[in-house]
Amino acid sequence: MAFLTVNNVSIAGISACVPVKIEENIDLPLFLRAGEAEKVIASTGICRKRILSSNQTASDLCVAAAERLISELNWSKSEIDILIFVSPARDYILPPTSCILQDRLGLSEDCHTLDIPTGCPGWIQGLNVLSALMSNGDARRGLILAGDSPTLVNSPKDKETRPLFGDAGTATALEFSPNSTPIKFLFETDGKKFQAIFIEDGGYRNPVTVDSLKEIEYAPNVVRRKIDCKLDGMEVFAFGLSRVHAGVIRLMEHFGIGDNDVDFYLFHQANLYMNEKIRKKLKIDPAKVPYSLQNFGNTSCASIPLTIVTQCRENYAKKRLSSIACSFGTGLNLCGCHFTTDSIICPELVEF
Repeated sequence: MAFLTVNNVSIAGISACVPVKIEENIDLPLFLRAGEAEKVIASTGICRKRILSSNQTASDLCVAAAERLISELNWSKSEIDILIFVSPARDYILPPTSCILQDRLGLSEDCHTLDIPTGCPGWIQGLNVLSALMSNGDARRGLILAGDSPTLVNSPKDKETRPLFGDAGTATALEFSPNSTPIKFLFETDGKKFQAIFIEDGGYRNPVTVDSLKEIEYAPNVVRRKIDCKLDGMEVFAFGLSRVHAGVIRLMEHFGIGDNDVDFYLFHQANLYMNEKIRKKLKIDPAKVPYSLQNFGNTSCASIPLTIVTQCRENYAKKRLSSIACSFGTGLNLCGCHFTTDSIICPELVEF
């Protein structure tokens, strides 16, 4: 595992944006037996998700979130030094989407841009990369735009993925702040299990062919193409249960953080049953563990900032808070961090 500490950088604000279109799990035509939809909703905790409309992308949601946040921060766009776009759902294979977003947002041509093409663990990875780049003070202000559009790669005929994932985009603003409380990180990777969350075709290893577009029935109401996302739910469940509990303990022990020092534990919004198992193993007060998945599903790398905006916005906007975040998934990766915020800018949820 890797423990990392970044000094002199603080979070100035967090915003989030979701599509206006709502998809109710109870109405999905994927469930064959009476009561099956209700059982899935009860175990996952996911009642509904937000779904992108035609011609929308994850970057569109991130731009809307960023525009709101920049406005409420009263930042000059010419003073934003770094922009990182965190998403597996880039607009194009080339060029990097962050370059496009620099222009769309009207940022300076002196702005450093970077893509991090990953999923569920991405917000913490982006936080680590951006804060490390800013820690010596050469860059004073930066943005992490973390968003995903999993509904575009989840087959509407696959009951293993369609009920779980929703679309969202977020923006997180960082600023150079000498003597701020350090941000502390933990990272782990188990790459031999990379196929647990997997799109087989569409990259350079397996380019798209005619066969990539054929629908294959793997089980009743589990129909997908090779360009759709395949989820090994049991593998991810096992990884989450075995790694998240232990990872949070290691993070807290390594950096000397006690439960009384933590106001909120922000877990990746994967599955209510799994997350509650983790919470109970860690003996955390339920009041410290907010959930947004009931209304937004698993929003990949957007899930932690989306949870802050939709469940704890007033707390983060009005108080000094100590938070532990932990995300896991695509890779398979585990990321944890401890950060402190002090009355940050946290606008109401944007709908686009």
